[in-house]
Amino acid sequence: MNEEVEVVCPSCSPRHPVLHEVLKSGVNPVVKCSECGTVHPTVIATPRIIDVKVIVSRGESSFPLHTHLQADDIIRVGDEMFIDDESSDEVYPVVITAIESGQKRPEAAKVADIDYLWGRAIDEVCVKIAIHEGTTTRSVIKQVPGGYQFTIGSTEKAGPDEFKIIKIKERDGSFRSRDGIVIEAKNIKRIFANPVHRRAWGSGTSWSSRRREQSW
Repeated sequence: MNEEVEVVCPSCSPRHPVLHEVLKSGVNPVVKCSECGTVHPTVIATPRIIDVKVIVSRGESSFPLHTHLQADDIIRVGDEMFIDDESSDEVYPVVITAIESGQKRPEAAKVADIDYLWGRAIDEVCVKIAIHEGTTTRSVIKQVPGGYQFTIGSTEKAGPDEFKIIKIKERDGSFRSRDGIVIEAKNIKRIFANPVHRRAWGSGTSWSSRRREQSW
């Protein structure tokens, strides 16, 4: 399939760009209008590329990277992108957590107006798990890929600890507690769980998850 661009068509849309198929690229490009089929020469603007600083956090540490973005692109908080830093030859998948533009932190901005970005690495994330047993709560951490899925009501292991997921707090502050709901690790702030106790029973194995003695 040939490249497609949006340019004006002298036949059907001389004022507003419409989709065209590029028949010939190079110095003198030729395109075909997808609306009326007219074949005509045109000028394809080369997008302006800007070097953007991105401060990436991973766990408890943060480090600066740089990436190239098109000046007219719109970046939004919550966008996921690959930060390809040529100087360090590192590529990080991140989710944008904040945008610095002038003296403000908008939810969205054009790349040309951005001073720098804040991002959170989502290739590997450390998920905090609060395991409640009786009157005590202890915290453990499970390191998983950002796309790893946790299911409420399922059992998981973190080192020697086995637990049943009761509730999940997402990074936007919301809580989920219905069995069967699936949430990716990169979107999780904390998991609340009950311990799973396994014991030998006959020739097989039985297990139990103690009920919560208080609400989370």
